[in-house]
Amino acid sequence: MDLRELEKDNTGRCRLSSPVPAVCLKEPCVLGVDEAGRGPVLGPMVYAICYCPLSRLADLEALKVADSKTLTENERERLFSKMEEDGDFVGWALDILSPNLISTSMLGRVKYNLNSLSHDTAAGLIQYALDQGVNVTQVFVDTVGMPETYQARLQQRFPGMEVTVKAKADSLFPVVSAASIFAKVARDQAVKNWQFVESLQDLDSDYGSGYPNDPKTKAWLRKHVDPVFGFPQFVRFSWSTAQAILEKEAEGRTQPLRRTLGSLEGSHPTSLARALRPAACRSPTGTSRSEVWRQPTASRGKCVNPPLLLGN
Repeated sequence: MDLRELEKDNTGRCRLSSPVPAVCLKEPCVLGVDEAGRGPVLGPMVYAICYCPLSRLADLEALKVADSKTLTENERERLFSKMEEDGDFVGWALDILSPNLISTSMLGRVKYNLNSLSHDTAAGLIQYALDQGVNVTQVFVDTVGMPETYQARLQQRFPGMEVTVKAKADSLFPVVSAASIFAKVARDQAVKNWQFVESLQDLDSDYGSGYPNDPKTKAWLRKHVDPVFGFPQFVRFSWSTAQAILEKEAEGRTQPLRRTLGSLEGSHPTSLARALRPAACRSPTGTSRSEVWRQPTASRGKCVNPPLLLGN
């Protein structure tokens, strides 16, 4: 799967799709919806649709597609390649939601929970297929939340088609199984080839499963958390596991600062500023503050902000 568009910018969302088979523009089609990576604290969540003509559904079933969670990585890759080869009657589309997008949506001033984000993403992909001219008449969806409520919502939005929302739909309906395979293959590849926008020292590529209760995942989070800047954008910082680790690390780092502030209580502001200013930002002996600020950044160490000036 070609994810170069995602690798160019993985901070938001990325939609990828196959060409629409000509037969899907004419004949009535069935469409399945599923996702991969809803629960992990690391990496993107990927929603996928797969569609084919009702007249070719038996051909899709003959590929022996199944719930992606029951297949090995090699089996998923094989089935993905086979469905790609059958592009004359099988089409697909993906919506890849970055960890950054998920967390900022959930923690924004107007709360946008994961269920709502999931529902809207699924509906958006169905609409995308319709906008591409796919003649969708039946839709099968793996549920998120209460299936009856979800189904009613989709049926209201798409009154011209028959909508079925079920728990475990990826193991009940082959077209949903196929969508689950597309979603899982895409997420696995995205995680494996993730382009970190941050400069991380000693980056550990062994994340474990990425799920919050995995000891390897927790160890990776503890290793790559910054008490000030938080986590890399690979992390869903809205997850409670990530928040707890960040709070613990920040607490440990702020204790020395509190001791320093306590010892300086009542001091002149200039003394306080000198104590808190990083060594790399302090004026060299015999150099005025104005001269330091006029010096090139490289000569002032790693601090790229102007020196803190309080008092005289």
